[in-house]
Amino acid sequence: MTVESARPETTAPGPDELREPPLAGGGVPVFGHGLRLVRDPLGFMSGLRAHGEVVRLRLGPKTVYAVTTPELTGALALDPNYKIDGPLWESLEGLLGKEGVATANGPRHRRQRRTIQPAFRLDAIPAYGPIMEEEAHALTERWQPGETIECTGEAFRVAVRVAARCLLRGEYMDERAERLCDALAVIFRGMYRRMVVPLGPLYQVPLPANREFNRALADFHLLVDEIVAERRASGQKPDDLLTALLAAKDDNGDPIGEQEIHDQVVAIVLPGSETVASTIMWLLHILAEHPEHADKVCAEVQSVTGGRPVAFEDVRKLTHTNNVIVEAMRLRPAVWILTRRAVADAELGGYRIPAGADLIYSPYAVQRDPQSYDENLRFDPDRWLPERAKEVPKFAMSPFSVGNRKCPSDHFSMAQLTLITAAVAGKYRFEQVPGSDDTTRLGITLRPNRLLLTPVAR
Repeated sequence: MTVESARPETTAPGPDELREPPLAGGGVPVFGHGLRLVRDPLGFMSGLRAHGEVVRLRLGPKTVYAVTTPELTGALALDPNYKIDGPLWESLEGLLGKEGVATANGPRHRRQRRTIQPAFRLDAIPAYGPIMEEEAHALTERWQPGETIECTGEAFRVAVRVAARCLLRGEYMDERAERLCDALAVIFRGMYRRMVVPLGPLYQVPLPANREFNRALADFHLLVDEIVAERRASGQKPDDLLTALLAAKDDNGDPIGEQEIHDQVVAIVLPGSETVASTIMWLLHILAEHPEHADKVCAEVQSVTGGRPVAFEDVRKLTHTNNVIVEAMRLRPAVWILTRRAVADAELGGYRIPAGADLIYSPYAVQRDPQSYDENLRFDPDRWLPERAKEVPKFAMSPFSVGNRKCPSDHFSMAQLTLITAAVAGKYRFEQVPGSDDTTRLGITLRPNRLLLTPVAR
């Protein structure tokens, strides 16, 4: 499935006609609605549409505007009056940096997109095919029927190895993948707390949780520095993303600085690996919970390949497999919350948005909205068949966002997800084992809390 979007046609009301959004109920002194976002964030965000298309929230001392409908979240993402900023991005700057493509705005963002875009063009993706195939099949070969698979580590390992080998041409062994997994588990949990309860100075107090967070963050950035230093020392210049970054120029024609190179590596590899890994975990969960669809994926793979190992060239033919992945991303989006900031006084859906205001919206809530989907909570891959997909409202399914902030690696990610899903479903059935906890673990991304599966040979 490819989601293409265009700005909805609207006639903006005059200044005197603009309304102030209603205030959501349930806030408490000091923390506002932040405690509700901590205690039940998914339920809280999903319930906001009942209060209006745009709703005011209080997060600590801040007033934040929650946008709840597909049309207005699409308009927000496409409107240049709103930039990448706000509580989410402020909380992520310590991880992603201030000079990478994920957090940059304006001319810097446009220049950086031009630098990285060639690595993700449709005609560039087939060159990554052999690596994706190798890693997908290595995953299945590493597992043995009857053993217990700890899905978090396995999903991170394959996602990081694909990203590193394709985009950085590095040989990243398991030890580094484990370091990254350990660091990210701490970092993303801490980043979420800092976003919804912005108590800035308190996070500098040397409490155990803060020390653990700072250690994890330092280890992650050290790992990135090791990657860049190894490439420089090697003198090699393969045709990959890291070579492009080391050769990139700024707006004055000078080489970009070391900090921008560091932040670009972080901004490109980390979000992609994190979101792909989270999606792989949910896909493994779905294969276990919905064996009828796992069997259908297996049958489709056998039909397309004739029994040989699935290959990159098969990806476009695996339509049901693709629909399983899209439906998994609808119900369990890795990125469940996003923020923007108004650069000037603006209007959204007839509501007045003041300059500097932070706006927040939830792809999780939008993609589960009963006003957009029949049987909205049912896992139904066939809703993405062409004749049914056209019934889905515009912007009600934007797994890679839209506009100039659309994820540049959407085709790259879908190709590896399709290959991994086809490879594992073609070889195994899956069952949860005692001790598995498939409840949602919530941080900056969504993933199963502790998914333990055992593969059963087909």
